[in-house]
Amino acid sequence: MSHHTMTHHTMSHHTMTHHTMASRAVATVGHDATSAAPPGRASVATPTAKSLSVRARSRLLKAGALLGLVLGACFAGLPILWMLSSSFKDNSEIFAWPPKLITENFSLKAYETVFADPVKLRFFLNSYVVAISVTVLTLFVAILAAYAFSRYEFRGKATANVVIVGIQAVPPITLLIPYFGLIVALRLYNSYQGLILTYMVFTLPYAIVMMTGYFNTMPRELDEAARVDGTSSFGALWRILVPISLPGIVSVAVYTFMIAWNEYLFALTLTRTDNMRTVPIGIQLLMGQHSYEWSEMMAMSVLGSIPVLVLFVFFQKFFIGGMTAGAVKN
Repeated sequence: MSHHTMTHHTMSHHTMTHHTMASRAVATVGHDATSAAPPGRASVATPTAKSLSVRARSRLLKAGALLGLVLGACFAGLPILWMLSSSFKDNSEIFAWPPKLITENFSLKAYETVFADPVKLRFFLNSYVVAISVTVLTLFVAILAAYAFSRYEFRGKATANVVIVGIQAVPPITLLIPYFGLIVALRLYNSYQGLILTYMVFTLPYAIVMMTGYFNTMPRELDEAARVDGTSSFGALWRILVPISLPGIVSVAVYTFMIAWNEYLFALTLTRTDNMRTVPIGIQLLMGQHSYEWSEMMAMSVLGSIPVLVLFVFFQKFFIGGMTAGAVKN
């Protein structure tokens, strides 16, 4: 028995030794397989390299976009800064070399000359009268027309839409001679009425399209609820839709005012005397046959830019929101 037991223990020892060697062989093979897998590690490292490359490319694109924006801002802003700087200089200093953006001889003489001249002040008064009148009348007509296009179906609606859009595609200069003859025939030449009616021809199409698109974003249930409460369609428009359409109305008002304020060609053609000229014509009149009053021109340009700049600063949020809503939903 003792010999049998020893034989059994010897066989068990050999078996354990065999298993141990087999385990070591498997471990060695696994280690060799692991150590022999550079391609596997390379494939794991490849996405990291790609992500770094994508990040670097994204940073380069952002840097390029930022550089482009800075260059664009400089290109657009430097003439404005030069205009503002030149309004505080004498004519001789404006063309001095090397040019100086900040003058050492700061002077308000150009502004004093503008404010002391009744004719130049009349230019500003005319521009305000015409621009404000065009803006108010355009808004009134555009709101009514847009409400009709947005809420009602009527004969000729599609044709009217085509005509409105088509008017915007016509270059204004091609209508200069026909409108001159029409205004003279209506005895509105050299008058506020002639300028206002002419400007409205060019501001109304855009205003109607924008306001129609904005009204289309509003549910018809608002109108129906107002009519259930006993309000007419006209009352629903002015009491319900107009108050909540403020962004669209402001955007149209800013655009209309800007067009009427800066218009030059028709103001030059349809007016004759200084008491009816507007600011753009007043600036042009400072260009004499033998000399230009550059400092006064710059001063009037600065003063003429203030109204539009103020509108954009105070109503920028409404202006962008209104244009986006009208353009997307139209």
